[in-house]
Amino acid sequence: MTLATTRTYQDLPDLIAEYRRQHKKIVLTQGTFDMLHIGHARYLKEAKSYGDVLIVGVDSDEKVSARKGPDRPIVPEAERLEMLGHLNSVDHVVLKPQTAKRWALIKLIQPDALIATKKTYTKTELEELKKYCQKIVVLEPMATTSTSAKLRLVQVGAAKKIEKTLSTRLVKAIEEVLLELKTP
Repeated sequence: MTLATTRTYQDLPDLIAEYRRQHKKIVLTQGTFDMLHIGHARYLKEAKSYGDVLIVGVDSDEKVSARKGPDRPIVPEAERLEMLGHLNSVDHVVLKPQTAKRWALIKLIQPDALIATKKTYTKTELEELKKYCQKIVVLEPMATTSTSAKLRLVQVGAAKKIEKTLSTRLVKAIEEVLLELKTP
């Protein structure tokens, strides 16, 4: 198995030109890919089925924090890029900086197929994106829970444990104080 190549916006034009000379169909998808899970792997495998080369745009840590809050991403960008690179379906990964203009990667690559999820773009945006993509495919979720949902479950579980522990200790502390007050 070969590790997918990490690319920059600067070296993409030559790469894309070479793939076009070879008559390869280029597929693009983008996302955070935080805490890589089976849904991501299924999604990327399905995305690859729409062409010969799959390029995955990965949101930078700064971009993710701005969109999802200061506690995200859980996994740093370098690790997310490397993990994606280990998937057979992924040919190239590209880090998308916070400073990149809207749809910059899509406009640069102009993929044969852009793969997205229902939550990624509005209907109006999908229509506008047709200017830059030969085909746009919107995929259904491929796992029962998302990374965000899994993180919420972990947070709820931790909160319940904290609440139980504090409640037990608080009751015990109150009982001890009451016992001391009763004792002459």
